[in-house]
Amino acid sequence: MTAPTRNLPNPADPLGETLHMLRLTGTLYGRGEMTEPWSIAIPTLPELMSFLVVTSGRCWLTLDGVAPRLVEPGCLALLPHGMPHVIGSDPALPGDPLFDLPIETVSDRYEIMRHGGGGAMTRTMYGMVRIDGVAARHLLALLPPVIHIDTWAEDAGSWLQSTLRFIAQEAAALRPGGEAVITRLADVLVIQAIRAWLDAAPEADRGWLRALRDGQIGRALAVIHRQPERDWSVAALAEQVGMSRSAFSARFTDLVGTAPMTYLTDWRMQVARSRLLDSTAPLATIAGDLGYQSDAAFHRAFKRVFGVPPGSLRRPSVRAVA
Repeated sequence: MTAPTRNLPNPADPLGETLHMLRLTGTLYGRGEMTEPWSIAIPTLPELMSFLVVTSGRCWLTLDGVAPRLVEPGCLALLPHGMPHVIGSDPALPGDPLFDLPIETVSDRYEIMRHGGGGAMTRTMYGMVRIDGVAARHLLALLPPVIHIDTWAEDAGSWLQSTLRFIAQEAAALRPGGEAVITRLADVLVIQAIRAWLDAAPEADRGWLRALRDGQIGRALAVIHRQPERDWSVAALAEQVGMSRSAFSARFTDLVGTAPMTYLTDWRMQVARSRLLDSTAPLATIAGDLGYQSDAAFHRAFKRVFGVPPGSLRRPSVRAVA
């Protein structure tokens, strides 16, 4: 490792820069045409985030520990934690298991479901996505069970509102290429919903999110995220943000909930984990790219954070080149 020789440019928006690191992987999107009475039980979806948009009609969303919510046209319900839930025309109805219902497959990532008893129609867009990236673990830990946004009641210039209108139009008349348009718009929708929650929810101003908004600690987090491979010390990070070493260490620990060097190691290991899962780069290359000159030191740090050696995360197809 080499010691930093100059300060990095200060990020104008550490929170926005960190959110940019989120990776959204589209898993499944669908259009629903449900007629009363109807009810669908969605099981636990490990590591998946789901969202529901009502384009016409209305439905109820029910999940443990949360009062039933009426989702009306122009409303968005985002469930960040993959919790089991029921959507239906009446919250008292038992749900039919999602995976027992017939679907019309449009593509690998888009499907149409028609279900119900023949009464009043409700049209929906439903999606299941995986949110990944090093920042995702920190963010997901702070999100509530449901983010419910009445987007069409917002300012007409709202990006979220405009995205929902576009999705509603595409879902109502699926034209050639429409499923590709919807899947990409849905990715935008999820990120915009999270941003709307960040802007409006009082609980969004705590912990790691509050630290990112802090003028000095936010800049320190941003430079760690930008260059985790640098030979950072508490003194070097404090210098980056114009604070004394002791004041910086105390404020960082208070806002983030962990000491600066512990956070740095954890972030490096999260980056390493992503690369181990998503690339065929040798372990030594990953270690070197994250500033570890010793493979043994990298292995110790990784096992301390995750409880397993780094090689154990490698998929069988890439272990041979690791």
